[in-house]
Amino acid sequence: MTTTTHEKYYVPHDSAWPIVGALALLLIGYGGATWISQLDQPDAHTGPWVFAGGISLLVVTLFGWFGKVIDESQRGLYSAQLDRSFRQCMSWFIFSEVMFFLAFFGALFYARMVSVPWLDGASNNAMTAEILWPDFEAAWPLLKTPGGTETQAMPWSGLPLWNTLILLASSVTLQVAHVAIEQGNRLRLKLFLAITVLLGVSFLFLQGYEYMHAYDDLGLRLDSGVYGNTFYLLTGFHGLHVTIGALILLVMLLRIVIKDHFTAEHHFGFQAAAWYWHFVDVVWLNLFIFVYVL
Repeated sequence: MTTTTHEKYYVPHDSAWPIVGALALLLIGYGGATWISQLDQPDAHTGPWVFAGGISLLVVTLFGWFGKVIDESQRGLYSAQLDRSFRQCMSWFIFSEVMFFLAFFGALFYARMVSVPWLDGASNNAMTAEILWPDFEAAWPLLKTPGGTETQAMPWSGLPLWNTLILLASSVTLQVAHVAIEQGNRLRLKLFLAITVLLGVSFLFLQGYEYMHAYDDLGLRLDSGVYGNTFYLLTGFHGLHVTIGALILLVMLLRIVIKDHFTAEHHFGFQAAAWYWHFVDVVWLNLFIFVYVL
């Protein structure tokens, strides 16, 4: 009689963290919406406080929930099948992020290739354009809207180019750190991972400076028409993703330096963070080409 040995699969106990996280997202959404709707009411302060409370609760959720997962992983409770599940989940998450940015790129291409030419009379709209906007000329970037709002374009050769070089360099340093962890070289891992985090912070600093320059010197604002809208929509959400990616990498660095986590054989947490960072870099390359250069 033969016996079959099955691979163990760890099933965690019931957890309140999903409910707490859902409550945090509810507070963030409600607080943000209330905050925006009360911008013209100086005496209304409900929105910012609710929003800040939601962010604080979300931070607590992330530390508590991920801390539980990290503890279970370090105790050796996870099997190879669960490791594959984590990889599939991260792959689907990045795929959802790809779709997220594709929607924004789709809005950009629709505005450039369809909406703006229509305002100038393309696609059998010549009479409408002649009557409504006789002086409008289709061009991209759209520096003068049909309503007369004017702005200036952000050149690609200044801060955007430097930020592109910074992110490309960060992908290289992160790859060096990835190879180091696989080779068991802890010193090189810590050094190049720290450099990657610093490069990410540098990118965010320069992007903030770029935004101030755009607002103060170029007149490029959210109310500057579709060019300003798409510019801040795409670069702003990318900046948010860089912030998240830099925080994730910082957590990985602290786990390695303080707790001595990860080994050459088991380091998917680090690998998942690297996947996310490389995805963010690829998105920026497309942004640099289609938002700044073309």
